[in-house]
Amino acid sequence: MTTTDIPAPSASDPLPQAKRDLLPVLLPAILALVMLPLVGSFSSWVTLTIASLAMGMMIFIMASGLTLVFGLMDVLNFGHGAFIAVGAYVATLVLLPLAAMSGADSLLTNLAVLVPAVLAAMAVSGALGLVVERVLILPVYGQHLKQILMTTGGLIVAEQALYALWGPQIIPLPLPTSLRGSFIIGDIAIAKYRLLVMLVGLVVFVGIQLTLNRTKIGLLIRAGVENREMVEALGYHVKRLFLGVFMVGSALAGLGGVMWALYREQVHASMGNELTVLIFIVVIIGGLGSVGGCFIGALLVAMVANYGGFLVPKLALVSNILLMVAILMWRPRGLYAVTSR
Repeated sequence: MTTTDIPAPSASDPLPQAKRDLLPVLLPAILALVMLPLVGSFSSWVTLTIASLAMGMMIFIMASGLTLVFGLMDVLNFGHGAFIAVGAYVATLVLLPLAAMSGADSLLTNLAVLVPAVLAAMAVSGALGLVVERVLILPVYGQHLKQILMTTGGLIVAEQALYALWGPQIIPLPLPTSLRGSFIIGDIAIAKYRLLVMLVGLVVFVGIQLTLNRTKIGLLIRAGVENREMVEALGYHVKRLFLGVFMVGSALAGLGGVMWALYREQVHASMGNELTVLIFIVVIIGGLGSVGGCFIGALLVAMVANYGGFLVPKLALVSNILLMVAILMWRPRGLYAVTSR
């Protein structure tokens, strides 16, 4: 058959669809099923799995902002941990003075304190992101080495500022009373706070995906990444769009900082710095710039840490590095790479 014998496509023919790669999506479920016989006890396996999902959601919330900023703006922000710490400290300004309401045995009363604390943390972190983007990032767009130096310096300055304002001591941040304890189902104990964390993580994931893929703003952001000059020629300000992306990423980091601080029930100035390496591991595993890959990567990192810590405690110290090496040997660009950078 020659090329002239091949029928030309018509307007009514469906557009070719990209082949879906579902294997990375199945990895968390496969890992959980493999761990079941190794853990031995079904109740312990369920507890570990729920704990892993909750931890993974918190890591995803913190890492999603970083993968958005890199994937859409090509910015290596090594100061991302500063927004996490700032968000946690801002939450203490609301939660600690209202400790009586937080200690009341009423879900509505506890939420009346927790929700404003989260909103304040996100607002301050987002505002700080505006300052950082205008002052540190804007002059070094497209220059990765300078971005690393500038943002790392910003992280150090932010950490020292927190030490100066709040001191070096660890600030206890107890959970609201209604979020303490567990739901008991037979021999299985499911912590209440972990269920809330999973719900928040799913809402953030769905919200990001819908915004990027189903809204005009998401279309403009993606178009600005592909062809900035064309979008600007149509009358849209790409710089403002990218500034908005950076502020949203910073606000998400602040939200993650609050969730993590409540999970650990403490706040300290170096918490963001301690989480920076873990967040970068998640972003690399998921594929630079991929929100879906970041989501799966966060779950895998948490599951390997929890299962590994239960079965081989010493392995938990290097589990994240081993997971990253294994994933990159299989897929050198991560699970779902969306950029060749």
